[in-house]
Amino acid sequence: MRMTPRRLAIGMSLWAPNLFSGIRVRRIAEDWTSATVELHVNVITRNYVKTAFGGAMSAMTDPYFFMLVMHQLGRDHVVWDTRGEIEFVKPGRGVLTAHFKVPREKAQELRDRAAGGVKVLEWFTTEIVDREGDVVARVRREVYVREKKRVRAPAAS
Repeated sequence: MRMTPRRLAIGMSLWAPNLFSGIRVRRIAEDWTSATVELHVNVITRNYVKTAFGGAMSAMTDPYFFMLVMHQLGRDHVVWDTRGEIEFVKPGRGVLTAHFKVPREKAQELRDRAAGGVKVLEWFTTEIVDREGDVVARVRREVYVREKKRVRAPAAS
C-alpha cells in the first residue's frame, strides 16, 4: 500500500506518542510541500503552571520538515532530522498550531546539493501560534540529506 499524505496524517495522529500528547496532524499537502499540526493543551500536555509543556511543543514539530523533504526527494536519498531549537516567546494555552513548508524549489535545491553523495545540512523554521495568531514559540529544525550510495555512479578503476 502506497503512503499517501492523508494516510500519513491519520497514522501520525493515531501514533501513541502523538495521540496521548494531544498532537493532531490536520493536513499534509498532496504534493508533500506543507503540513499543519495542532497541539491541544490539556491536563496531560501542560506544565506545572498550566501552559503548554515545552516537550510537547518540541514533539509537535519533530518529524514534519524531514518527512516533507523525504517524500519529495524519494527513495534515492537518506533524510534525517538532526537537531532542533525552540525559543519560547509566550505561554501557550488552548490549541496551538504549527505550519511546515518545504517548497518544491527548496527540495530540488537539496537534491542538487546532495548529488554525488555530498552531505547537506539545512535549517528550516516555523512558528507555533495560538488561536489568536500570537507567536508562542519559534522553532528551527535541521535536516540532513545525502544521496544513497546505490544511486551514485561507481568510481572509475
